[in-house]
Amino acid sequence: MPRTLIAICLFSVVLSGSTMAQGKGIRFWNLTTATISGFQLSPAGKDDWGPNQTLNDKDKDKEVDHDERLRITGVEPGRYDAKVSYRDSRQCLVRNIEIKAEAVFSISDKDLKDCNK
Repeated sequence: MPRTLIAICLFSVVLSGSTMAQGKGIRFWNLTTATISGFQLSPAGKDDWGPNQTLNDKDKDKEVDHDERLRITGVEPGRYDAKVSYRDSRQCLVRNIEIKAEAVFSISDKDLKDCNK
């Protein structure tokens, strides 16, 4: 019996340690004044856009409202450009964003450049 109890305790410690190691990941914080319907990243200066990250939204709307955070997947820490899309078909670029592991990065209206409709 004591060996079983020890094994259960060890398993619990290992399980909780691996959960803690996962952290919250990379997150985007929308500080623009509008809801974002598309958010793609490319290595800085490459124009090689990845998937629409808004599909990671936990809400059913798959959009990122003002002051909402979005988990970013499939991206390693580094410098990126972002393509930001809105419901009205407007798209803007944000250049040279530094993305760090297990951290939040934000974009506000003043960061939006090269907007078109």
